[in-house]
Amino acid sequence: MKGAGELMSSDANASSLFDGQLAGAALRGCLDGGCIEKLLLHCATALEANDATLVQQVMWVLNNIASPNGDPNQRLTAWLLRALVARAARLCPTLTAAGGPAASCARRMSVTDLVGYLDLTPWHRFGFTASNGAILKAVQGKKQSVVHVLDFGVYYCTQWPTLIDALAKRPEGPPPLLRVTVPSARPPVTPYLNLSTEEIGLRLANFAKSRSVPFEFNVVEYSHSDGGGFPEQLASCLSALELREDEAVVVNCQSWMRYLPEEGSCLTKDTFLELIHRVNPCVVTVSDEDADLDSPRLSSRIMACFNYLWIPFDALETFLPKESEQRMEYEGDIGEKIERIVSFHGAEVVESGERFSGRMARAGFAGVVFEDEVVAEVKAVLEEHASGWGMKREEDMLVLTWKGHNSVFTSSWAPTGFSHRNQIST
Repeated sequence: MKGAGELMSSDANASSLFDGQLAGAALRGCLDGGCIEKLLLHCATALEANDATLVQQVMWVLNNIASPNGDPNQRLTAWLLRALVARAARLCPTLTAAGGPAASCARRMSVTDLVGYLDLTPWHRFGFTASNGAILKAVQGKKQSVVHVLDFGVYYCTQWPTLIDALAKRPEGPPPLLRVTVPSARPPVTPYLNLSTEEIGLRLANFAKSRSVPFEFNVVEYSHSDGGGFPEQLASCLSALELREDEAVVVNCQSWMRYLPEEGSCLTKDTFLELIHRVNPCVVTVSDEDADLDSPRLSSRIMACFNYLWIPFDALETFLPKESEQRMEYEGDIGEKIERIVSFHGAEVVESGERFSGRMARAGFAGVVFEDEVVAEVKAVLEEHASGWGMKREEDMLVLTWKGHNSVFTSSWAPTGFSHRNQIST
């Protein structure tokens, strides 16, 4: 990794490395996942113990393994090492701070670039496709003439052209009015787009018009007087939502829940779900990464990151050259995520589908099984990608897999115990 050796103080002498074995193995080409995992665990454990000498020693060995242009394990290790060095700089005065990941946070994509970014792997389309299928089923036969989607996601409404097209083709007759409402509050994470939210709405409206689907697009602004970060801004948006009695409400959460805190804020994961339950939506669709990356221990977070985030690095290896700029930008976004997780300061709490299902049940939601027709549509999406991608059912969820390992879950929920709708109030 460029500059990693320079991040350690000059007194970290290679000749003093710990009792010989791991250093020698690294220089002889110890690139297998087991060896790297042990080294990362040594480093994280030393950081937890505030053992500056051992931290420097293990980082020196990792620096001889990591490479942003190497195989998937080397590339992932390069980003993990950079995140560890940045964290170590706060604890060990003999280390200087690492530079941030590649300047992905400054990159603003065109719509075409964003679509290409999302289509690199089925990581995102998997959830889009399953959720749209669940939404179509939930509104089928509803007496309401309006479908109102509350869209909580970070992918700029790229899910909705497919839904609009499906509504235009449904056999029940003329399509309903589709209202899409998005909050102006958004987590400060990649990808970034070079269009305003209002311009996105105009493009969606033009597409809907071309399909003869009545369409409205609304942006709910947060009150700047409320101050605070993303949770506070989102709470302000929720309090300003306008719902009507004659509409079927749909709540869609794509890679969203992870950015809500567990506690310490006016809007936590659980209070968000309580507010959503209050509007009695006909369906709530949720897709997110199927991993637990929120351990209070650094060593556990590092191990979870290594054993989960190898998936996108390995998948990209199957079809993009090592020097591909597109690949490096995509990996840079993953590297930024790693830094947030390792630093413990980033507002990103990733929890597995199993844990999230328990959270939904406690909030008063019941799982809705995906129908066979939806499953077939999802399988068709996977067939457009590498053969390593697969899908399985777990309880009421669908789970995207890579070489048999869980990567993304998607789920569909309906509230229990409500017969009427209340306006959201925070």
